[in-house]
Amino acid sequence: MTNPGTPPRRTRAEIEDLVAAVLDTIPPLFVEALAECAVVVEERSPADMPDLYGLYIGAPPALGPALPGPPPRIAIYVHPLVDHFPGDAALREQVRITVLHELGHHMGLDEDRLDELGYA
Repeated sequence: MTNPGTPPRRTRAEIEDLVAAVLDTIPPLFVEALAECAVVVEERSPADMPDLYGLYIGAPPALGPALPGPPPRIAIYVHPLVDHFPGDAALREQVRITVLHELGHHMGLDEDRLDELGYA
């Protein structure tokens, strides 16, 4: 039984739905980048980065021709997102920020520019 003051536990499917909602309303700045990059939801971040909400894996196209290897992708991690943001609104907002932040890395944006855009 859940304690009345405890928020419900989120499932991977719920986080996938939140990510899909973000992708459905992506700002124009990010549309082209989204077409070039897969977005996946995984249960946990790498063990050496346990508090990571998302990770861009790949080389931004701005660095030149495609490098050998798998295509670029963004991983969004269920945990720690649901651990750090138990409320619905806060979780939705952090998923949005995380997806756009990682897409920004695919576009070659640095942390300062992402912060200016509100995605840091």
